[in-house]
Amino acid sequence: MQIGSSDLDIAPLALGGNVFGWTADEAASFAVLDAFVAGGGSMVDTADAYSAWAPGHTGGESETVIGRWLAARGRRDDVVVATKVSQHPDFRGLAPSTVRAAAQASLGRLGTDRIDLYWAHFDDADTPIAETAGAFSALVDDGLVRWIGVSNYSPERIDEWIAAADADGLHRPVALQPHYNLVERAFEGGLRDRAERYGLGVTPYFALARGFLTGKYRDGGPDVDSPRAGQAAAYLDDRGRRVLAALDEVAAAHGVQPASVALAWLRSRPTVVAPIASARSTEQLAPLLASLELVLSPAELEHLTTAGA
Repeated sequence: MQIGSSDLDIAPLALGGNVFGWTADEAASFAVLDAFVAGGGSMVDTADAYSAWAPGHTGGESETVIGRWLAARGRRDDVVVATKVSQHPDFRGLAPSTVRAAAQASLGRLGTDRIDLYWAHFDDADTPIAETAGAFSALVDDGLVRWIGVSNYSPERIDEWIAAADADGLHRPVALQPHYNLVERAFEGGLRDRAERYGLGVTPYFALARGFLTGKYRDGGPDVDSPRAGQAAAYLDDRGRRVLAALDEVAAAHGVQPASVALAWLRSRPTVVAPIASARSTEQLAPLLASLELVLSPAELEHLTTAGA
């Protein structure tokens, strides 16, 4: 699958790196990365801030683990490496000097000479968007970044970025990373319109709704050992139960797990190139990879769409 107007051709599933160096230690992370690539995966998505939220962590842990894996396996040219800027404790915001310094720090941790896809992680209202657009474009000109993406931007701010890029002859963003899944559907308004209008390839994060769409969180079910358990369980309302029932029905028909169905549904949506999902172990990764081969019928897709509406 091609990401927007870029030359990045990836499998229709991206591996989220938020758990690497956090809930997955280096050995577990290496095992997941090995299995992901062996299973046909090609894009790994991380951020310089992962996992600054964890006690004793300072940010950059995920990039460091990925960099060590790339070096150990010699797989740099086989993998699309995507990372983000704006939330690292030492590089907050998107001022031009911050963007460049953060990119150089990420390159060092990743042990590479270029970032394939560099995301503006969150909008920075305190920096004129033309300055941010110029900073990202300059990284492309200098060969440090190949392509630009925006994440967590409003439709109107995407308009501003594109307008600034066009006005100044800058490199445009080619990708959009929104919060989107079966139970989070706000993307289907103005953001999807902008993706279609500007030819942005969409790689949704929280594709499994913090684990809810794996089916682990149910009425009367066992407690789940996950730092996101409380957030995932919050989806267990009437709509969430309808979604789980639809996932169970379709999963049973195909002999797969609910997570595979949820990812296959998301992959089928207009403008979506590859959902992003993470795994702490090869056992968690297996249903994610299974989604790559899963083809849902139009009736099944409609059933799922309606259940989550």
